[in-house]
Amino acid sequence: MDYGKFLYQQKKRDKELKAKSTQIVIKEIRFGPQTDEHDYEFKKKNALKFLQDGAKLKAFVFFKGRSIIYKEQGQILLLRLAQELEEFGKVEAMPVLEGKRMIMYIAPKKKGK
Repeated sequence: MDYGKFLYQQKKRDKELKAKSTQIVIKEIRFGPQTDEHDYEFKKKNALKFLQDGAKLKAFVFFKGRSIIYKEQGQILLLRLAQELEEFGKVEAMPVLEGKRMIMYIAPKKKGK
């Protein structure tokens, strides 16, 4: 087998593998530590739509300036979101504080037949 034919078959194989692979989409939702009830419900509705479309969800609370003292409120907010979206998604990572952000990942549940 010559080298040109080998390269052709390699490219063909790579193209088939790429076609079969699925692209993972990550959608973000941003909260403040003192997000109001209406804003929370609106963002929760969007999060639900993202999970139903099959995208992963990255929910985070962003602490500006001195609002970092409300870490507990941010964690409660994220855990509440996880609990309310429990039937549509599974928590991959619990809320973790990274710098001025508290981040949590939720993956969609597989749809059964």
